[in-house]
Amino acid sequence: MPKLTVNNEAIEYRMDPRTPLLWALRDASNLTGTKYGCGTGSCGACIVDVDGKAVKSCRFTLEQAEGTFVTTIEGLSRERSHPVQLALIDANVPQCGYCIPGITMAAAVLIKRERAPSEEAIAAAIDNICRCGIYPRLIDAIQRAARAMHGDERLPAGPRTGIDPREAARSVPALDPDHAAGR
Repeated sequence: MPKLTVNNEAIEYRMDPRTPLLWALRDASNLTGTKYGCGTGSCGACIVDVDGKAVKSCRFTLEQAEGTFVTTIEGLSRERSHPVQLALIDANVPQCGYCIPGITMAAAVLIKRERAPSEEAIAAAIDNICRCGIYPRLIDAIQRAARAMHGDERLPAGPRTGIDPREAARSVPALDPDHAAGR
């Protein structure tokens, strides 16, 4: 049975060692932040940090993961307080959000090893596919995250998590019909 450390917790998966790490994380560990996109390693939605490397978990088996340290988006920061998360939020990068966990993990791995990644380094490290077209804002956000990670820039706090659904929308007094019609 494959043994590895996921988000700082030792785990022994009772699954076929040929199982993609993606499915072990999602199905056995209920870590659903790691997304299934293409299953071929092309889109990057499933990227996780394995021993400091950005790994496409749909193409990486439990057997290959044996003895490694894996960090998923949940292990990066449940509170969305990691510099990459804060920079992406501040730059309004997330759109539909499906690719964001993989992009966030790839960027987090990059800025751990490069203090000031160039546009070229970011383009090489972030080969994720995003159908929403976030790329123009992405490079600047990752560079800001790198500066924040190394104490050279301060990012605003992100939105708080765990908002009570009753607070997400509130009733307001009805508008005066004449005012609503623009009269």
